Amino acid sequence: MNKERRRLINQTIQKKGEIKIDELKEMFPDISSMTIRRDLNYLEEEGHIVRTWGGAKSIKYLTDSSEEAYVSRETANISDKMKIGSKAVDRLEIGRSIFFDSGTTLMCLAEIIPDRDFSIITSGPNIALELIKKNKPSVTIIGGQLNRNNISISGANSLKFIENINIDLAMMAASGFSLNSGFTVGNFNEAELKRKIIKKASCVTMLMDLSKLNKNMPFTFAGLDDIDILVAEKDLPEKLEEIFIEKEVEII
Repeated sequence: MNKERRRLINQTIQKKGEIKIDELKEMFPDISSMTIRRDLNYLEEEGHIVRTWGGAKSIKYLTDSSEEAYVSRETANISDKMKIGSKAVDRLEIGRSIFFDSGTTLMCLAEIIPDRDFSIITSGPNIALELIKKNKPSVTIIGGQLNRNNISISGANSLKFIENINIDLAMMAASGFSLNSGFTVGNFNEAELKRKIIKKASCVTMLMDLSKLNKNMPFTFAGLDDIDILVAEKDLPEKLEEIFIEKEVEII
């Protein structure tokens, strides 16, 4: 009986993606909440589900959701991001320590850089893998916690790692920008890491397509005073461009 019930519970979770214990109680009115929790614990140990507050989610649902979120960002405004990468590549210099932020715009830059003796540090494992397809760049990836949604590394170990290295050129990315909030991202740990990198860098270049304008994510990591160069796919709105120029930000 236990085996059949657990099979039905797992089948339901895989079909729906997630479920609450109250829903399972309706499915099995003669079974106690404690027994249902034991069934969910068993299915979690078997690797089928992940327990959540008051219920459970399918592992496949979580994985697919993360992959879809990343693929969606990866393919959004791809032509604009390639334009940005093409503009930014001329700012890379041999003989200087270069940091590549995570994100799809930086991935575009990684794809098109020439095969030269660049020294690059990155928080993006996928970016590191793209860079080592070439023979000459030296590639270092920072340690820390991996964010499944955007394939980036951050956290306490990342901050410690950054403390012990030098950064000349920081090629950064943002999820949003507004005059009130500055450059923003959706993850606190990533914001902390970006702040640290910007503080250490001699020159900060922000790579950002203009679809990010007037969008605010929860965590601010930089303002106009913190960057030296903005690379965008097209001209900024006139009034905004004037403000960037007043702040002595070079616009490419």
